[in-house]
Amino acid sequence: MTTRRRTITIVLTAAALVGLTACGTRENPPSLDSIPLPVAQTRSADPSPTPTKDTPPEQQPVPEPTVAKKQKWVKIFSGPSAKDIVPNGDKRKGSNKVELNAVENEQIGTYVTDGAGRTLYRFDKDKANPPKSNCNGDCAKAWPPLLIKSPGKIYPKGIDPKLIGYVERKDGTCQVTIDGWPVYYFISDNEPGDLNGQGVNGAWFAIAPNGDRTKPIPGFPNN
Repeated sequence: MTTRRRTITIVLTAAALVGLTACGTRENPPSLDSIPLPVAQTRSADPSPTPTKDTPPEQQPVPEPTVAKKQKWVKIFSGPSAKDIVPNGDKRKGSNKVELNAVENEQIGTYVTDGAGRTLYRFDKDKANPPKSNCNGDCAKAWPPLLIKSPGKIYPKGIDPKLIGYVERKDGTCQVTIDGWPVYYFISDNEPGDLNGQGVNGAWFAIAPNGDRTKPIPGFPNN
C-alpha cells in the first residue's frame, strides 16, 4: 500500500510540473516573487471630468479596451489596460498580463517595449510564417523570450492587436509574437530605453510595431 501511495504521489507531482510549463495550460495566479519595476505612463491616475459636447477631442476619455482577438486562452485587447500592469522584474519569467507600447526613437524609428519600458527585439533567424523561435538553450539565456502565461491578457498601445499572438517554444512555454515574429529581451539592457542589443551579430534588432526590424544605429559597434 505504501509503495502504491508513493507511486501516485510521484505521478501527481510530475503532472503538476508539466502543467506549470506547458504552453496553454491554465495555471494558478502569478507568484508573489515579481520584482516591481517602473511602469510606462500610458494612463492618467486622476479621474477625468465628465465630458460635454464642448470638450475638446484631446480631452475626451479613452474608451475601455475590448477584446480584439483571441488565441486559445490568450485575449488580446484593443488598447492599454485601465489599470497599471507591473511586469515581472525577472526577464526569464513570464506574466499573465503583458503590456506592449510603441515608442519613438530618433535613431532607429518606432519600436516596441514592455510595460516597464524595456526594449523588445526580433531575431532574423526566426520564422514568422508560421511563427517559430530558433533561439533556445544558451541563446535564450542571453535573449530571454517574452513569455505569456495562462490565462493570458495582452494590452497593446500603438500596435495593431490583430498582429499580436504567441507561439509555443521547444520547452513548452508560450512566447509573444508580433506579426508572427517571436519577441525577446536582451539580458544586457538594464534601464528602460536601453538598446544595447540593437544590431548584435547583424541579426538582432528592436522590433517595430508592424513586426519589421528597426534601423541600425549609425556607427554603433554591434552593427
